[in-house]
Amino acid sequence: MPKQMTFASLAHASKKKVTRREKFLGEMEAVVPWSRLLALIEPHYPKMGRKGGRPAIPLEVMLRIYCLQQWYALSDPMAEESLYDSDAMRRFAGLELGEDRIPDETTILNFRHLLERHALTEAIFAEVNAYLTENGLTLRSGTLVDATIIDAPSSTKNKAGKRDPEMSSTRKGNDWYFGMKAHVGVDADSGLVHSLETTTAKVHDSQVWDGLLHGAEKSVWADKAYVSAERAEAFAGPGKFWGVMRKAPRGGKLHPVDEHINRLIARVRARVEHPFRVLKRQFGYIKTRYRGLARNRAQLFSLFAFGNLYLVRRRLMA
Repeated sequence: MPKQMTFASLAHASKKKVTRREKFLGEMEAVVPWSRLLALIEPHYPKMGRKGGRPAIPLEVMLRIYCLQQWYALSDPMAEESLYDSDAMRRFAGLELGEDRIPDETTILNFRHLLERHALTEAIFAEVNAYLTENGLTLRSGTLVDATIIDAPSSTKNKAGKRDPEMSSTRKGNDWYFGMKAHVGVDADSGLVHSLETTTAKVHDSQVWDGLLHGAEKSVWADKAYVSAERAEAFAGPGKFWGVMRKAPRGGKLHPVDEHINRLIARVRARVEHPFRVLKRQFGYIKTRYRGLARNRAQLFSLFAFGNLYLVRRRLMA
């Protein structure tokens, strides 16, 4: 979003050190397919403000602010605050203090609701994946299937005085968790997420399967939670491989051959953790931000779309 530089911008341009935030934003600036995403949203975006008042803030500015929210785990009020506090974020959004109107938290919230209302985050996820496929970054010969638990606030100190009724508890090992699950299908070659389903936490991983496969897999890879004789039979044909971890019979030990197979499967399956690491470590998404599954589901589509771009950013930039 090139603009005429102010004295403050010129002074910043002359500084010698590039911060980690500036480097990250520069990389994402280069790899996000802005024109394609703007074309998706533009038919739904208002041309004027409320009641025919002043023009709405440009769509690209709002989309860039929405991206900042996802990448830095910002609430609507914190997104507004950050635009005043951070030169790097303002430049990324294409805003200049004293010249441009900084969107307030209500405007930022309304844009997020617009994306949710028209299922545009799912469209963004699909468009980003189409863009990556066109660039030869997804081969889709095999799929890694897995799920991760997203914690939800368990406190009842809120207006309703109760926990989110759409979230639930589940046990993993000796620990209990309250929240939801993100189930993903990941391309075995590139490590990119090509499909996503969300459920409440108590739904067993194995119950979400068909929606995570694209149908043309020659191999599938998953942990012991997905063991199924019926599904294994479907991948017993020539040129196919059932890469689900072998499970020991009840009360018995795993055969040494199966132990060796499990070690080979584990090496391939390790790639499925990369998208989760980007969400939780790079983007700071460790808890649900909203109440209810629908809004959190919408955010997850955006996070995985941008996470895919982040994972292959250097290849795209090259």
